[in-house]
Amino acid sequence: MNENVNFELKRIGDISVFKLNEKRFDSSIAGLIKGEFTILLQAEGVRKLILDLSEVDYCDSSGLSAILLAYRILQADDGVIKIASPTKNVKKLIEISQLNRILPIYQTVKEAIDDIDNP
Repeated sequence: MNENVNFELKRIGDISVFKLNEKRFDSSIAGLIKGEFTILLQAEGVRKLILDLSEVDYCDSSGLSAILLAYRILQADDGVIKIASPTKNVKKLIEISQLNRILPIYQTVKEAIDDIDNP
């Protein structure tokens, strides 16, 4: 199992942008990402999260599970999560699993930020 995960966290005002810099979002890193999301959303109190998936070529149910964990934590506190820049394969998986019904997908991080700022 991978001991660390490559990601960047940027804050733009009260919005946190979590960019996953991994090609595969699967069971090898999903547990670590869940831990990062839990710290970020519960300990640090982030309420507006954009998940930048532009570097991820492959995602499986473990990756989707980590995204859903973030969604559930944020829902409980009236927070919001948006998905930005998913690759074609990842976007297709999100649509097939119908997660796009609860997790809005945006072409760019900027579009997601604009939507959060101007609901």
